Amino acid sequence: MSLTPDDEIRSREELAAFVRKLHQDFLQQGDAWENNTLATFLDALAAWVHDSPGFYQNFGKELPAGGDWTFIARALQAAKVYEY
Repeated sequence: MSLTPDDEIRSREELAAFVRKLHQDFLQQGDAWENNTLATFLDALAAWVHDSPGFYQNFGKELPAGGDWTFIARALQAAKVYEY
């Protein structure tokens, strides 16, 4: 399960659905993930966010200027303690 460079998440609901699919993929195929521990996953996430301008450039796209980086940071932080 992956996004292509042309895929877009257009709403909070679509983001939540994507995260749930990512979780299901991990439950089914987590052993095949390169970064299959929380430590390596978060380290890779930080590295990709840092290097993401190159990803967009490689596909002839511009890094979304209007991204809500604070929302994503709050979501990641809240997951430490949020009870569902």
